Amino acid sequence: MARAAVRGRLSWQIATVEAVADETPRVRTLVLDVPDWAGHRAGQHLDVRLTAEDGYRAERSYSIGSPPGEPVAITVERLDDGEVSPYLTEELRTGDALELRGPIGGYFVWGPEDGGPLLLVAGGSGVVPLMAMLRHRHAAGIDVPARLLYSSRTLEDVIYRAELDALDAEVVYTLTREQPPGWTGYARRVDAELLAEVAWPAEQDPRVFVCGPTPFVETVAGTLVELGYPPQRVKTERFGATGGR
Repeated sequence: MARAAVRGRLSWQIATVEAVADETPRVRTLVLDVPDWAGHRAGQHLDVRLTAEDGYRAERSYSIGSPPGEPVAITVERLDDGEVSPYLTEELRTGDALELRGPIGGYFVWGPEDGGPLLLVAGGSGVVPLMAMLRHRHAAGIDVPARLLYSSRTLEDVIYRAELDALDAEVVYTLTREQPPGWTGYARRVDAELLAEVAWPAEQDPRVFVCGPTPFVETVAGTLVELGYPPQRVKTERFGATGGR
């Protein structure tokens, strides 16, 4: 039974786009109707496959941004040289069909039963699976302390900004390239000093999730271990060199 369930979950199926929402000038959320969806956990991802008229296929993985129990939603950043993201962010419309499989992943996940404190560190679009965790926490109505450190190039590039500002969790921004007039937050890349100021003390035994481009994740994870965090408590998910998964 378990093997059959896994095969079914990872079979390609057709989803329909229920809604689209622009998060930033380069980022769009797609809400999908997946008839045979098996349910997902906060932090998991799915695969999307596009097939050209000549039969050429391209596959990419995208984190699921919606919490368990909600319609499947992915948030996609457009990469100018990408094979898949330009289509998903510019051409796909409500009612269009999309081929996908999932959910995938069991390591980079969090649920209320896992407890906290919860430390989430995001670089760019790495915020997507972490947002699923924050949404899950909020929907469950639990008081597990949660803190998100979000590194973005500019304030305009912050994904889910309005929702993040309204959530019952602490959100700390650092803008690495440009800051608006009167900005009082951090204005540099995430480093040891910033993490020492923002992260929960290691002795509080927090659950840590770090997601973003590979160099960002390696720097953050390594620094947290230097600050006394047990390596097994620091779970990471890395994007490729282009910023995609």
